[in-house]
Amino acid sequence: MNIVLPEKIKIRKKQLIIYLSIITICIMSLIIATYVQFYARIDFAEIIGIRQRKEIGDKSEEQIQSLKLEFGNLFNNNLINNNENNNDNKKVEKDKELVYTKYSNKQSKDNLYELNINIPYININNEIAINYNKEIEDIFLSKVREIIEDKNKKVIFTVEYVANIHDDILSLAIRSNLKEGTSAQRVIIQTYNYDLRNNKEITLEEIIRLEKLETSLLQEKIKDTIKEEEKKVQALKQLGYQIFERDIKSEMYNIENSKQYYYTGKELYIIYAYGKDEITSELDLVII
Repeated sequence: MNIVLPEKIKIRKKQLIIYLSIITICIMSLIIATYVQFYARIDFAEIIGIRQRKEIGDKSEEQIQSLKLEFGNLFNNNLINNNENNNDNKKVEKDKELVYTKYSNKQSKDNLYELNINIPYININNEIAINYNKEIEDIFLSKVREIIEDKNKKVIFTVEYVANIHDDILSLAIRSNLKEGTSAQRVIIQTYNYDLRNNKEITLEEIIRLEKLETSLLQEKIKDTIKEEEKKVQALKQLGYQIFERDIKSEMYNIENSKQYYYTGKELYIIYAYGKDEITSELDLVII
């Protein structure tokens, strides 16, 4: 004997399936939205095709040259915070900024030294920040101590920095100028970039993905910039000047090896400062 269920029960089952499907979709959408908002930094408008991806070289040549000329003015020993979240829960010292001047020294002594020093401290309670601060002290503060103790040559040494927070990305750039005795001036630039949202260091490659930049086009732009600068050097060399020469084939210009960069959200400065390893003030900037 065949048993036929009432039609009403069939309808309820169909409705139940529909309701469950809708609820499942809503839950999945909420999970995706939460991930995008707090972790992935994916632009949802871009995903659905409303917003176009950024292209390499969206700044005019005039804008880029202007930014290069003004690069030195960025270093004002301050933190520019464009973040809505103050990140107080990450701080070591709650009453201080996430980056502040911990050591300052402006003095001169006879013909021994002239100092104008502003060394920053990354005020984050995290092992990565601790290592950053140790490296900053080893590079810059140790040099100050060495200069004060050295009585053999006149030294001019300056240290200045700039820091920026955008979309929970902290970017810090430190620049120093060092002139020892009769040697040429050296310019050293160190940068530190930290993802406050995920409590980790953030690489240039991650910034490139975040900004939706085409890696191959950016790599080409870097190589072209270095080649152009080397052409200028060779022209000066033919005139008899002794100028620092770049090895345009060096792997240091590969994106994966480009560690020094400063990011503001509006501009990305990829920095090649040669003074850390060579006695030179030469540096190259690729600005996006």
